[in-house]
Amino acid sequence: MTEVRSDDLHTLPKDLPVPSDDGAARHLAHMMVPPIALTSTRGREVVLADESQQARVVVYAYPRTGAFRDLHAELSRLGARVYGLSTQTTEYQREMAERLHLPFEVLSDAGLRFQRALKLPTFEVAGMMLLKRLTLVLSRGEVEHVLYPVFPPDQSARQVLDWLRAKV
Repeated sequence: MTEVRSDDLHTLPKDLPVPSDDGAARHLAHMMVPPIALTSTRGREVVLADESQQARVVVYAYPRTGAFRDLHAELSRLGARVYGLSTQTTEYQREMAERLHLPFEVLSDAGLRFQRALKLPTFEVAGMMLLKRLTLVLSRGEVEHVLYPVFPPDQSARQVLDWLRAKV
């Protein structure tokens, strides 16, 4: 039996199952982004519909936050604004953002208003409703591109970067 190291947070297990596309994000392409204000880890209200009028916006629901942090400068050079998104509270997110030294904001959808408006795929754990891993690229107020299911999670940021490069 292969030993799995639970203390290595940077290496994915070799036998990590590949998720199947359950179709839960198929409807998102070209949807209009709802004008919903989300509180950020920097204490401001962010309306992604408005943000995406100024530049491409990458919104990811937690596929390896560190990878997006590490590629943030490259994503920015391509004109993208990056935001993390989760259903946790801003206070919970702030600790993570500070600990990981994130150069971008994480947005809280603790009330699930954004999730419901876009019908983002979710799952429940220990009584908490969480977003499934997905990445959205927003432009001009609509969903331009969707990565779902995200796999492998440590490659999501690189996949977004490659997609953006192909668009420039």
